[in-house]
Amino acid sequence: MPTRREALKLAAFGPLSLAAAPSRVQTAPAARPSGIRLAVSTYSYWHFEEQKYPVQKVIEQAAGLGFDGVELLHRQMDDETIPYLNGLKQLAFRRGLSLPMLSIHQDFVSPDAAERQAAVDHTKKCIALAARLGVPAIRLNSGRWNTIKSFDDLMTVKGDEPPIQGYTDEDAFKWCVDGIRACLPDAEAAGVTLALENHWGLTTKVENLLRIHKDVDSPWLGINLDTGNWPGDPYEGIERLAPYATIVQAKTYYGGGVWYTLDLDYPRIARILDKAGFKGWVSLEMEGKEPAATAVPKSLEMLRAAFA
Repeated sequence: MPTRREALKLAAFGPLSLAAAPSRVQTAPAARPSGIRLAVSTYSYWHFEEQKYPVQKVIEQAAGLGFDGVELLHRQMDDETIPYLNGLKQLAFRRGLSLPMLSIHQDFVSPDAAERQAAVDHTKKCIALAARLGVPAIRLNSGRWNTIKSFDDLMTVKGDEPPIQGYTDEDAFKWCVDGIRACLPDAEAAGVTLALENHWGLTTKVENLLRIHKDVDSPWLGINLDTGNWPGDPYEGIERLAPYATIVQAKTYYGGGVWYTLDLDYPRIARILDKAGFKGWVSLEMEGKEPAATAVPKSLEMLRAAFA
């Protein structure tokens, strides 16, 4: 119903104006977005093949497909020079993309103190690289015993690797916790969160990952929840890690997996994460044999539908 002032204005234009006055019908509010933002890992285009797939090309592809961001795999980068890093940062900015995480490889599980210190030094160096790139998080591994040399063989036994003779997992826990703690001052100073992944090794088991997270006890250590790294039922593990997740890596396996294949129910995973209150980044790791040119768009469409 028009107000008195509106009616006086409309009267000056005759009765037809009142008939054309806008109605004050209440419309239903638009559906609230999930808050989830989707990135793609550069690894989705490479899989450690002999010839690297350029990170710059992944950024261009991601922008064209409509991703929100790109997760950088450290080993896929051409170098660590300032011009190269600044070039990646500028390209992402110009394409409207964020760079939510830098995934690195390091290993704290070693009886050799020099090797453990090298892992700490490498992590600190990568914290500085992330800060230069404007990346707010680094993916960490716990590391593993390396008593099974071949990764293919490790996958055959689902990550169940025996310790080095004379040592136990208790030693590995201490080394891992001490190694992460040594990196925390650099992480806090740079504003870069360390995200420990349920990766093959000491953190294959959920209880091991949660124990390390609890023992370190720092707001600068989060958890990178990988949906594909499970020796058993993935949903049970995802439910246990979801309340602590800082970021999520979402595996897909179009064309069959390079090492193994999981038929993951992403609507179910989305419900688990939503129930846990997760509102962060979900980063696609397409690990199938199908070419990324077709498998990555399929994965994006599927994740969009699941997290809508």
